Amino acid sequence: MGTASKIALVLLRLGELACGAIILGIIGYFFRSSTKAGLIEPSGRLVYAAIIAALTILDSLLFIVPYAYSFWSFPLDVFFFLAWLVVFCVLITLTRTQSCQAKWYRDYWAYWWGWGRPRSPSGVAGCSAWRTVLAFAFVAVILYLFSALLGIYWTTKYAQMQTRSKGFVQRHTEQVKTLRKAKGTHFPRDVEAEGRNTGVVQATIPT
Repeated sequence: MGTASKIALVLLRLGELACGAIILGIIGYFFRSSTKAGLIEPSGRLVYAAIIAALTILDSLLFIVPYAYSFWSFPLDVFFFLAWLVVFCVLITLTRTQSCQAKWYRDYWAYWWGWGRPRSPSGVAGCSAWRTVLAFAFVAVILYLFSALLGIYWTTKYAQMQTRSKGFVQRHTEQVKTLRKAKGTHFPRDVEAEGRNTGVVQATIPT
């Protein structure tokens, strides 16, 4: 479970990092071209998507190392799962099934992507960029869903292992105390301490 979980976590974080970087890069280019073309206030939906993409980059870099805290961060994974789900929903509703044929795409995305030239050849490239944003937003939803499930699974297993370990040590400690009372034997403190640490007590009871 340990090695497989660590490898899965790193791969998921790399995928999330790629999604955030690609979407932020595309939307950042759109903001740059539209601002220079004269757009005063960009779409709030695109601003929200850019913010979530930037936070995703930060989150994936902070928790890419497969330590325990990276698995315990599954509440953040749940948050980003919901955040990316919202991103995908609010963006897909702008063009729906019409994609690059939608009115919003022609009048807004393609227009400002082409630096304010609605019939610019850049509008064609803008179509692939828009589809890329939608695709990677959906991929981010899936990746964070699996990250959350992996974190919950690992945390549950870890808690069960800790409970079993504590119970094992406690039972052996109680056995030592019972034997001492029954036989009047005094175990050396170093042996008893070792038993608490390892859960195993080896001693010879004189008869």
